[in-house]
Amino acid sequence: MANRKEVTNQISSVKNIRQITRAMEMVAAARLRRAENRIGHLRPYAQSMRRLTRTAAAEAGTLPKVPILVEREKVRKVAILLVTGDRGLAGAFNANILREGLRLRDENIEKGRSVVFYAVGRRGEGALSFRNQDVAESWTGFTDRPAFTDARAIGESLASAYIDGEVDLIEVVYNRYVSPLTQYVQRQTLLPVQQAAVVGEGAEDEEAQAEESAAASAHHHSLWEYEPEPEELLARLIPDYLNTSLYRNLLESAASELGARMTAMKSAAENAETMIDDLTLEMNRVRQAEITQEILEVVGGAEALG
Repeated sequence: MANRKEVTNQISSVKNIRQITRAMEMVAAARLRRAENRIGHLRPYAQSMRRLTRTAAAEAGTLPKVPILVEREKVRKVAILLVTGDRGLAGAFNANILREGLRLRDENIEKGRSVVFYAVGRRGEGALSFRNQDVAESWTGFTDRPAFTDARAIGESLASAYIDGEVDLIEVVYNRYVSPLTQYVQRQTLLPVQQAAVVGEGAEDEEAQAEESAAASAHHHSLWEYEPEPEELLARLIPDYLNTSLYRNLLESAASELGARMTAMKSAAENAETMIDDLTLEMNRVRQAEITQEILEVVGGAEALG
């Protein structure tokens, strides 16, 4: 049995951990509110931008195509962008992204395609490097507070790789934020635009799906005139579509990371409380054993003298 000093030191250590995890939980909760507001404002715009781009791409199908709109007849090389965080202590947030990315890699290899990774966040970059995966480019240092300029830098790099023929398909794997307790791993086909879609559990809510279906039906039964022509319009829309989609991915991931960290730190703090209670009981048992031992020593001494 541990002595009183050892148990006291353990209680002190666990109390320090509880204090740290409580502080991290409160910081994550405060920053999560701002992240939720940013996502709430961007989601409708990002959905409309994706719908508009796909519609214009369909209208421009018979016209000479812009380079970024060219859809490869055969996909030989796939780029997979993993959106992770720069830090840990967020439960399975980063591990789920890495697991889905590796599963998607294996799926494409089975189809005879080669795969190259792009990574956002130090956790994704480090995990891929540890597994000796080919990482073409990585971006770090902003995952908790992404800016539109960060999304633009990523979009320019991916667009260049697609236009230059370095890759034939670009997939993005990220966490979609629902609540602090719920985040879904999503896979989005970014390029080519004709295949742009988001798949995975909880990909879109029913209201967004109904809105997109209604818009598509209205477009089909209406006469649309494009000014400028669809081809020229696409040349302007594609960069905005890429940057907006990636910016949404970054914001969703940032909010998911904060929600996962808040939940993980809350659970850690509650576990620390339980450990403190258990250690306190152990301290009482140690103190009682020491008192009993002292009483026995006094009684034994009295009997020896008597």
